[in-house]
Amino acid sequence: MKRTLVVSLAVLVLTAGAAFAGQADKNCGCGLGTILWEGKADGSVISQSLQATTNGTFGNQTFGITSGTLGCEQPANIIKNDRALAFTRDNLDLLARDIAAGNGETLETLAELLEIPAADRGEAFSRLQNNFNNIFINGEDSSAEVIDRIITIVG
Repeated sequence: MKRTLVVSLAVLVLTAGAAFAGQADKNCGCGLGTILWEGKADGSVISQSLQATTNGTFGNQTFGITSGTLGCEQPANIIKNDRALAFTRDNLDLLARDIAAGNGETLETLAELLEIPAADRGEAFSRLQNNFNNIFINGEDSSAEVIDRIITIVG
């Protein structure tokens, strides 16, 4: 009886993978494991575990996301300018003050780093000022979150 139960469970687990065969991309995401197992994965728990383990072991999903490789799509708002991120990190309080005011030296410098044309800065600064509460949400926002929100607003 016990043996029949074990065999039944094994058959169930092995055949259930076929029912979930398109789930692997959604479950495992992108990364080296997804690329290596592409075409070989059958959507089973075992193949998805191998993909996820490979992705996690080599820590390559972050690289894939930021570079747009390994089957990952690069987010539209990715920070390509490390200087803008570093500047935001080093000047977060001053930047918050300037955004609240709608102008200022810190805001001008960030606009330069983000390559916002001089003719468009007045409108961009106004949009940032009007969205201050959407940029600085809880007072504990990281500089990466802040710059991502700024880029989304000034587009």
